[in-house]
Amino acid sequence: MSHTAYIAIGTNLGDRLRNYKTALEKISALASTRITRKSSYYESEPHGKARNWFLNGVVEVTTEMEADALLKELQKIEIALGRKREPVKSAKKVPAKAQTKEQKLAAAKITVSREMDLDILFFDHETIDTRNLKIPHPEVANRKFVLLPLAELAPAYIHPVSGSTVSSLLSGTTDKKKVMLFRAG
Repeated sequence: MSHTAYIAIGTNLGDRLRNYKTALEKISALASTRITRKSSYYESEPHGKARNWFLNGVVEVTTEMEADALLKELQKIEIALGRKREPVKSAKKVPAKAQTKEQKLAAAKITVSREMDLDILFFDHETIDTRNLKIPHPEVANRKFVLLPLAELAPAYIHPVSGSTVSSLLSGTTDKKKVMLFRAG
């Protein structure tokens, strides 16, 4: 069965444009997966502990893979492009097993610099909540750098949990960080 997924792409280390284009090539090369649409490139002010501006965008893909298999393939691409997955350190040095749900969520929101970040934003109109995969992406409504390129591709897409369109999420976001079109040159 064919599925439609929206994948956010972000990079802020090294040659960002080359990293981004390489990610597109690797996504296109995935078995039974085809990029059907690509957003423009956007440059965005960093969040969290990241210092360098990000190059961001979104792609729409059609795939025969299930969401968990797609996630595993995207993680392989991230690693191939230099992503290092390190455990997030809690400010209070609380062991991960003893952290409250709020502490875990706060730790997950810390943004760090990375060569490549690939996130599944939406997968068909499904909601998935497992240890390794949350769809829709839990931060999609809070990130202008994701909503702007997503609105280019799917402004009328309805968030399966909130019931809001991508366009209305973008107009209502409280994210005040700068996001602008990126002009390669």
